[in-house]
Amino acid sequence: MLRVYYPYEYVDSVFAIDYERLWALGYRAVIFDIDNTLVHHGKDSTEAVDALFPHIHSLGLKTLLLSNNSEQRIQRFCKNIDTLYIHEADKPDTAGYLKALEMLGLEKHQAVVVGDQVFTDIKGANRCGIASILVKYLRYPDEKKIGIRRNMEKIILKLYINSRFQHRIGDICKEGSPHG
Repeated sequence: MLRVYYPYEYVDSVFAIDYERLWALGYRAVIFDIDNTLVHHGKDSTEAVDALFPHIHSLGLKTLLLSNNSEQRIQRFCKNIDTLYIHEADKPDTAGYLKALEMLGLEKHQAVVVGDQVFTDIKGANRCGIASILVKYLRYPDEKKIGIRRNMEKIILKLYINSRFQHRIGDICKEGSPHG
């Protein structure tokens, strides 16, 4: 029952992912969420994120942003990033994920979804049969209050960490990066 919320992998951040390893494992695209995955909610891209996309592309991997945000928000975020995107994706509805695969010209087993929420990003990917990587959501150091959904996610992650459903992709953390 809870398996639909369990990511294939759980890592600290998008920068802890070994994209070379993903390529070696046969993945050909990374589908990213934006808010609290790549940057803080509503923020513009950073230099580090801007540099990440060309690196991923240099490996041969395609990228696509799959977001529930408006097109204006995504275009503002992408001003220094060359990538495909889908706005107002209505995640976790599967239609956006399937459209992403179509736009990328790939099969389900060739893509991986990276996001920060089990109830949207991970659930939608899992319902489509696409591998999923959960990243720890971005928070400001002084941020104390979290919503009900985040507290429910904590419970699901506790069960996940004690389950046999971890590490279904394999070792995809960069050397020296702590695992989730």
